[in-house]
Amino acid sequence: MTRLVLSGLSKRYGATAALDAVSLAVERGSRVAIVGPSGSGKTTLLRVVAGFEAPDAGTVVLDGQVLADGPAIAPAHRRRIGFVAQDGALFPHLDVAGNLGFGLERDEPDRARRLRELIDLVELDPAMLSRKPHELSGGQQQRVALARALARKPALMLLDEPFSALDTGLRESVRESVTRVLAKAGVTTIMVTHDQGEALSFADQLAVMRGGRLVQAGRPYEVYWRPVDIETALLLGNAVVLDATIEAVGVSCVLGRLAAETGGRSGRARIMLRPEQFRLSLAGPGPQAVIEDIDFRGGQCAVTLLMVRDGAETRFTAHVPSMDLPELGSAVFVSVNGAALLLGRTG
Repeated sequence: MTRLVLSGLSKRYGATAALDAVSLAVERGSRVAIVGPSGSGKTTLLRVVAGFEAPDAGTVVLDGQVLADGPAIAPAHRRRIGFVAQDGALFPHLDVAGNLGFGLERDEPDRARRLRELIDLVELDPAMLSRKPHELSGGQQQRVALARALARKPALMLLDEPFSALDTGLRESVRESVTRVLAKAGVTTIMVTHDQGEALSFADQLAVMRGGRLVQAGRPYEVYWRPVDIETALLLGNAVVLDATIEAVGVSCVLGRLAAETGGRSGRARIMLRPEQFRLSLAGPGPQAVIEDIDFRGGQCAVTLLMVRDGAETRFTAHVPSMDLPELGSAVFVSVNGAALLLGRTG
């Protein structure tokens, strides 16, 4: 059953179209991550859903209730929507219990029990209920903010860059904790983030925005491996784009013949490969290339390869395991695991 339906949402600020006919369906209990470059409309979309902004056109419907129909909107405090901002926005003069209590109804029965339930839900020690926000780590503050938002049992949770203020080492553990909390609570969630790795690991559905438009939405695996265009491909990770010739079966390029779904097309085209698709060996198969550079990254390395064919040089990057990696300057055979993605014809 669909929980949230956005239909034809548009919003302009003067001559700038922040949202341009955005439509998206979000299933009950799912997690959606919205990604896109700065100025793509991600935050505006979140604010329209939250009720902080009114759209110029389009509708927002939650569980059959119309929350926005063009400029006519239901106020934010009547939407049954929780919101967690980038910095958590805790009240500095209140302890954790006071912050959580702010999210409860005044006549909430057995408030002490409910506070313990909330602090347990976000995997924090009940002893922290008496602490002030400045006595908590950044990750702890974000989990308190999440617990406060969950206190009113919202139908929908909105997260606006919730982990961006955290140190790199802390982000992953806090994200995993928040994901567990939301799954346990069964709350439908939409998160806006600039971090593609964060989006891919968090979401059941990934929505990509650019220039105020929703350019692609689907399962993270599908969007990552089958992006609609090169801009989307590069937004979600590194990509190698090569010129190719479409053949009866697959394509032919500097790497030789590769598998690809051509859809019956012919002629010249551009293809995309992810760097992790490459396999390097000293004995073949595949064409040869020279290792020009190695960027050591622990378990994996980013290897810059130079391939010369018919007098033309081609450089590209492969991501390969660091164990038994050939030495800098050595010649290696390059093979491709999986199919190339046909991006479009070039003539």
